[in-house]
Amino acid sequence: MDLVPEKKTNPNIKKVIGVMSGKGGVGKSTVGVLLAQSLAASGRRVGVLDADLTGPSMPRLLGVDSMKGESDGEKLYPIENEEGIQVISINLFNDEEDAPVIWRGPLLAKAVEQFWGDTEWGQLDYLIIDFPPGTSDIALTALQQIPIDGVVIVGTPQDYVSMIVKKSVRMATMLKAPVLGMVENMRSLVCPDCGAEISLFDDGGEDGAKRLGLPLLASLPWRREVAQAKSIRWNALPEAARKDADRMTREVEMALAETRPVKA
Repeated sequence: MDLVPEKKTNPNIKKVIGVMSGKGGVGKSTVGVLLAQSLAASGRRVGVLDADLTGPSMPRLLGVDSMKGESDGEKLYPIENEEGIQVISINLFNDEEDAPVIWRGPLLAKAVEQFWGDTEWGQLDYLIIDFPPGTSDIALTALQQIPIDGVVIVGTPQDYVSMIVKKSVRMATMLKAPVLGMVENMRSLVCPDCGAEISLFDDGGEDGAKRLGLPLLASLPWRREVAQAKSIRWNALPEAARKDADRMTREVEMALAETRPVKA
Protein backbone atom coordinates (compact mmCIF):
# COMPACT_ATOMS: atom_id res chain seq x y z
CA MET A 1 0.00 0.00 0.00
CA ASP A 2 1.31 3.43 -1.01
CA LEU A 3 1.04 5.70 2.01
CA VAL A 4 1.86 8.78 -0.06
CA PRO A 5 -0.30 8.96 -3.21
CA GLU A 6 -0.13 11.88 -5.63
CA LYS A 7 -1.13 15.05 -3.79
CA LYS A 8 -3.51 17.70 -5.10
CA THR A 9 -1.71 20.99 -5.57
CA ASN A 10 -3.20 24.49 -5.56
CA PRO A 11 -1.04 26.97 -7.49
CA ASN A 12 -2.74 29.90 -5.74
CA ILE A 13 -1.39 28.87 -2.32
CA LYS A 14 2.32 29.43 -1.82
CA LYS A 15 2.91 27.61 1.47
CA VAL A 16 0.89 25.15 3.55
CA ILE A 17 1.71 24.69 7.24
CA GLY A 18 0.12 21.96 9.36
CA VAL A 19 -0.24 22.42 13.11
CA MET A 20 -0.37 19.05 14.88
CA SER A 21 -0.30 17.49 18.33
CA GLY A 22 -0.71 13.94 19.48
CA LYS A 23 -2.88 15.02 22.40
CA GLY A 24 -5.73 17.45 22.96
CA GLY A 25 -5.61 20.29 25.45
CA VAL A 26 -2.05 21.41 24.72
CA GLY A 27 -3.03 24.66 22.98
CA LYS A 28 -2.60 23.50 19.38
CA SER A 29 -5.43 25.60 17.95
CA THR A 30 -4.30 28.67 19.88
CA VAL A 31 -0.80 28.29 18.47
CA GLY A 32 -2.29 27.97 14.98
CA VAL A 33 -4.29 31.17 15.48
CA LEU A 34 -1.27 33.12 16.78
CA LEU A 35 0.80 31.93 13.83
CA ALA A 36 -1.91 32.99 11.36
CA GLN A 37 -2.39 36.36 13.05
CA SER A 38 1.33 37.12 13.20
CA LEU A 39 1.68 36.33 9.49
CA ALA A 40 -1.37 38.45 8.62
CA ALA A 41 -0.10 41.36 10.74
CA SER A 42 3.11 41.34 8.69
CA GLY A 43 1.14 41.75 5.46
CA ARG A 44 0.84 38.13 4.35
CA ARG A 45 -2.38 36.76 2.83
CA VAL A 46 -3.43 33.98 5.18
CA GLY A 47 -6.09 31.29 5.28
CA VAL A 48 -6.99 28.80 8.01
CA LEU A 49 -8.41 25.35 7.27
CA ASP A 50 -10.01 23.87 10.38
CA ALA A 51 -9.44 20.14 9.90
CA ASP A 52 -10.42 19.36 13.49
CA LEU A 53 -13.88 18.38 12.29
CA THR A 54 -15.16 16.84 15.51
CA GLY A 55 -13.76 19.60 17.72
CA PRO A 56 -13.73 22.74 15.55
CA SER A 57 -12.63 25.86 17.39
CA MET A 58 -11.23 28.14 14.70
CA PRO A 59 -14.43 30.13 13.99
CA ARG A 60 -14.74 31.13 17.64
CA LEU A 61 -11.03 31.80 18.17
CA LEU A 62 -10.90 33.97 15.03
CA GLY A 63 -14.14 35.79 15.81
CA VAL A 64 -16.33 34.51 12.96
CA ASP A 65 -18.50 32.09 14.94
CA SER A 66 -21.63 34.20 14.31
CA MET A 67 -21.21 33.93 10.52
CA LYS A 68 -22.21 31.19 8.11
CA GLY A 69 -20.21 29.60 5.32
CA GLU A 70 -21.43 29.81 1.74
CA SER A 71 -21.48 27.39 -1.18
CA ASP A 72 -22.80 27.58 -4.73
CA GLY A 73 -23.03 23.80 -5.01
CA GLU A 74 -19.57 23.50 -6.53
CA LYS A 75 -17.31 25.78 -4.51
CA LEU A 76 -17.05 26.63 -0.82
CA TYR A 77 -16.35 30.22 0.16
CA PRO A 78 -14.33 30.99 3.28
CA ILE A 79 -15.30 33.66 5.79
CA GLU A 80 -12.86 36.54 6.25
CA ASN A 81 -12.36 37.87 9.76
CA GLU A 82 -11.60 41.47 10.77
CA GLU A 83 -7.86 40.78 10.48
CA GLY A 84 -8.18 39.64 6.87
CA ILE A 85 -7.71 35.93 7.65
CA GLN A 86 -9.87 33.57 5.61
CA VAL A 87 -11.44 30.69 7.54
CA ILE A 88 -13.15 27.45 6.52
CA SER A 89 -14.59 25.15 9.18
CA ILE A 90 -17.38 22.60 9.56
CA ASN A 91 -18.87 24.83 12.26
CA LEU A 92 -19.52 27.53 9.67
CA PHE A 93 -21.97 25.13 8.01
CA ASN A 94 -23.68 23.79 11.15
CA ASP A 95 -27.00 25.27 12.24
CA GLU A 96 -25.85 25.20 15.86
CA GLU A 97 -22.29 25.75 17.08
CA ASP A 98 -22.48 22.89 19.57
CA ALA A 99 -24.06 20.39 17.14
CA PRO A 100 -21.88 17.23 17.16
CA VAL A 101 -20.40 15.87 13.95
CA ILE A 102 -21.34 12.19 14.16
CA TRP A 103 -19.74 10.90 10.98
CA ARG A 104 -17.72 7.82 10.19
CA GLY A 105 -14.18 8.01 8.85
CA PRO A 106 -14.94 8.12 5.10
CA LEU A 107 -17.28 11.11 5.48
CA LEU A 108 -14.78 12.97 7.64
CA ALA A 109 -12.04 12.27 5.11
CA LYS A 110 -14.24 13.51 2.25
CA ALA A 111 -14.92 16.76 4.12
CA VAL A 112 -11.19 17.43 4.45
CA GLU A 113 -10.74 16.78 0.73
CA GLN A 114 -13.54 19.26 -0.05
CA PHE A 115 -12.16 21.92 2.27
CA TRP A 116 -8.84 21.69 0.44
CA GLY A 117 -9.94 21.10 -3.14
CA ASP A 118 -13.31 22.87 -3.38
CA THR A 119 -12.69 26.03 -1.34
CA GLU A 120 -12.22 29.26 -3.27
CA TRP A 121 -9.22 30.52 -1.33
CA GLY A 122 -7.98 33.02 -3.89
CA GLN A 123 -4.32 33.98 -3.66
CA LEU A 124 -2.70 33.01 -0.35
CA ASP A 125 0.83 33.31 0.93
CA TYR A 126 0.10 30.83 3.72
CA LEU A 127 -2.59 28.29 4.52
CA ILE A 128 -2.55 27.11 8.13
CA ILE A 129 -4.19 23.71 8.75
CA ASP A 130 -5.40 22.99 12.27
CA PHE A 131 -5.19 19.20 12.57
CA PRO A 132 -7.24 17.16 15.04
CA PRO A 133 -5.25 15.61 17.90
CA GLY A 134 -3.80 12.17 17.25
CA THR A 135 -3.38 10.05 14.13
CA SER A 136 -6.97 9.62 12.95
CA ASP A 137 -8.46 9.19 9.47
CA ILE A 138 -8.69 12.98 9.17
CA ALA A 139 -4.97 13.47 9.79
CA LEU A 140 -4.14 10.62 7.41
CA THR A 141 -6.28 12.10 4.63
CA ALA A 142 -4.86 15.60 5.05
CA LEU A 143 -1.26 14.36 5.00
CA GLN A 144 -1.95 12.16 1.97
CA GLN A 145 -3.99 14.64 -0.08
CA ILE A 146 -2.47 18.04 0.71
CA PRO A 147 1.10 19.04 -0.23
CA ILE A 148 2.13 20.28 3.22
CA ASP A 149 5.35 22.29 3.21
CA GLY A 150 5.98 21.91 6.92
CA VAL A 151 4.44 20.67 10.16
CA VAL A 152 4.61 22.49 13.49
CA ILE A 153 4.26 20.17 16.49
CA VAL A 154 2.65 21.56 19.66
CA GLY A 155 3.04 19.98 23.10
CA THR A 156 3.52 20.63 26.79
CA PRO A 157 6.75 19.68 28.61
CA GLN A 158 5.56 16.45 30.19
CA ASP A 159 7.19 13.10 29.55
CA TYR A 160 3.96 11.22 28.80
CA VAL A 161 2.78 14.00 26.48
CA SER A 162 6.05 13.76 24.56
CA MET A 163 5.48 10.02 24.11
CA ILE A 164 2.01 10.64 22.65
CA VAL A 165 3.08 13.59 20.53
CA LYS A 166 5.88 11.50 19.04
CA LYS A 167 3.20 9.39 17.31
CA SER A 168 2.18 12.46 15.29
CA VAL A 169 5.81 13.24 14.51
CA ARG A 170 6.37 9.72 13.21
CA MET A 171 3.13 9.81 11.23
CA ALA A 172 4.11 13.05 9.48
CA THR A 173 7.56 11.62 8.71
CA MET A 174 6.10 8.40 7.30
CA LEU A 175 3.85 10.46 5.03
CA LYS A 176 6.75 12.64 3.91
CA ALA A 177 5.55 15.89 5.48
CA PRO A 178 8.60 17.82 6.78
CA VAL A 179 8.45 18.44 10.54
CA LEU A 180 9.75 21.96 11.17
CA GLY A 181 10.05 21.73 14.94
CA MET A 182 8.14 21.96 18.20
CA VAL A 183 6.31 24.76 19.96
CA GLU A 184 6.41 24.06 23.68
CA ASN A 185 3.30 25.55 25.22
CA MET A 186 2.45 26.48 28.82
CA ARG A 187 5.74 25.49 30.42
CA SER A 188 5.36 28.64 32.53
CA LEU A 189 2.64 31.13 33.39
CA VAL A 190 2.67 34.89 33.50
CA CYS A 191 1.13 36.06 36.78
CA PRO A 192 -1.92 38.22 35.96
CA ASP A 193 -1.23 40.44 38.97
CA CYS A 194 2.51 41.07 39.07
CA GLY A 195 3.64 39.95 35.59
CA ALA A 196 6.26 37.54 36.93
CA GLU A 197 6.86 34.40 34.88
CA ILE A 198 6.51 31.27 36.99
CA SER A 199 7.89 27.92 35.83
CA LEU A 200 5.36 25.07 35.89
CA PHE A 201 7.59 22.17 34.85
CA ASP A 202 11.08 21.21 35.94
CA ASP A 203 11.83 19.56 32.61
CA GLY A 204 10.85 22.49 30.41
CA GLY A 205 13.02 24.36 27.95
CA GLU A 206 14.74 22.35 25.28
CA ASP A 207 14.33 19.01 27.07
CA GLY A 208 10.85 18.34 25.69
CA ALA A 209 11.92 19.11 22.13
CA LYS A 210 15.09 17.05 22.57
CA ARG A 211 13.03 14.04 23.64
CA LEU A 212 11.28 14.29 20.29
CA GLY A 213 14.49 14.99 18.40
CA LEU A 214 13.11 18.30 17.11
CA PRO A 215 14.27 21.91 17.01
CA LEU A 216 12.54 24.13 19.57
CA LEU A 217 10.67 26.80 17.61
CA ALA A 218 9.20 28.61 20.61
CA SER A 219 8.32 28.25 24.25
CA LEU A 220 5.09 30.09 25.01
CA PRO A 221 3.91 30.88 28.55
CA TRP A 222 0.30 30.64 29.71
CA ARG A 223 -1.30 34.08 29.63
CA ARG A 224 -4.74 34.84 31.01
CA GLU A 225 -5.49 37.25 28.16
CA VAL A 226 -5.06 34.40 25.68
CA ALA A 227 -6.39 31.46 27.67
CA GLN A 228 -9.64 33.11 28.77
CA ALA A 229 -10.46 34.99 25.58
CA LYS A 230 -13.57 33.88 23.70
CA SER A 231 -11.84 35.02 20.55
CA ILE A 232 -8.24 36.12 20.12
CA ARG A 233 -7.87 39.65 18.74
CA TRP A 234 -4.31 40.40 17.68
CA ASN A 235 -4.47 44.10 18.51
CA ALA A 236 -5.98 43.36 21.93
CA LEU A 237 -3.16 41.03 22.97
CA PRO A 238 -0.44 42.26 25.33
CA GLU A 239 2.65 43.45 23.49
CA ALA A 240 4.69 40.64 25.07
CA ALA A 241 2.28 38.01 23.68
CA ARG A 242 2.52 39.51 20.19
CA LYS A 243 6.31 39.53 20.42
CA ASP A 244 6.32 35.86 21.47
CA ALA A 245 4.11 35.00 18.49
CA ASP A 246 6.26 37.02 16.10
CA ARG A 247 9.43 35.24 17.30
CA MET A 248 7.70 31.89 16.81
CA THR A 249 6.63 32.90 13.32
CA ARG A 250 10.15 33.96 12.35
CA GLU A 251 11.48 30.58 13.50
CA VAL A 252 8.79 28.78 11.49
CA GLU A 253 9.58 30.79 8.36
CA MET A 254 13.32 30.19 8.73
CA ALA A 255 12.68 26.45 9.15
CA LEU A 256 10.48 26.50 6.05
CA ALA A 257 13.20 28.25 4.07
CA GLU A 258 15.63 25.45 4.93
CA THR A 259 13.17 22.69 4.02
CA ARG A 260 13.12 21.14 0.59
CA PRO A 261 9.78 21.61 -1.21
CA VAL A 262 7.31 18.72 -1.03
CA LYS A 263 6.83 17.05 -4.38
CA ALA A 264 3.26 16.26 -5.36
